[in-house]
Amino acid sequence: QAQLMESGGDSVQAGGSLRLSCSVSRYYYSTYCLAWFRQAPGKEREGVAGIYTGSDNSDYADSVKGRFTISTNYDERTVHLQMDNLKPDDTAMYYCAVSNDRRCTHLSDAYYNIWGQGTQVTVSA
Repeated sequence: QAQLMESGGDSVQAGGSLRLSCSVSRYYYSTYCLAWFRQAPGKEREGVAGIYTGSDNSDYADSVKGRFTISTNYDERTVHLQMDNLKPDDTAMYYCAVSNDRRCTHLSDAYYNIWGQGTQVTVSA
């Protein structure tokens, strides 16, 4: 059962931008890691971007470096993913996830135990 709420997914043309948002709500202050994952049809789920709670320490998948930016808002208890210069290969369902396990890392879904229901991003050529 999804416990987080994502928003911001849409259909855009290549080169466009989207900003995904995720309300972490009551889970925020007990998390160590916040991240975005995506899964395209017929493909494995992959880590897109991750950040340690209360830190600027973040990492990105090679395919999105320089185009995507992850950020958090402590007061609003949200995590965002700014996606610029979108490409058709970015088309996927995007999931927000958080972890309250110290062993979590930025791009591996191991130890992420709280997930959203996903928001669809479609990029056309």
